[in-house]
Amino acid sequence: MMKFSTRQDTDVPAEALFKAVSDFDKLERILLRRGAEVRREDRGGPVGIGSAWQIFFDWRGRPRDLALKLTGYQPPEHLIFAGQSPQFNVGIEITVVALTRTKSRLITEIDMQPRGMKARLLLQTAKLAKSQLDRKFAQRVEDFVGRIAVSQ
Repeated sequence: MMKFSTRQDTDVPAEALFKAVSDFDKLERILLRRGAEVRREDRGGPVGIGSAWQIFFDWRGRPRDLALKLTGYQPPEHLIFAGQSPQFNVGIEITVVALTRTKSRLITEIDMQPRGMKARLLLQTAKLAKSQLDRKFAQRVEDFVGRIAVSQ
């Protein structure tokens, strides 16, 4: 198993931050701009528990896919996703904590569990560069929160 987590403080009120991280249409557009293909798998309508997406993307020169389902939705604080790819089971937990009326903290955690020997070996190799991967993950979350703060 490999876990990534980061905490990012921002000058955005907690409700506005949660609204931004749960704006699934905007998140889909961000993924599309980064070259991913996103397909909503459930019947559409408002997003809630049970909403699901199929995400196709290239990573390290190879095509990848991830089935992602919203399993926990507790506005204005908590989002939980469960995902599955051919190699990994993925859990994503996003928590928004109000620090003051005008400041908040975004806590993002991703758990990856291998589904086979090849995936175990990939995770073992990735653990050698864990600190570098943690920095990249934290930077991506920081960039995302920075874009949210600017749009407020």
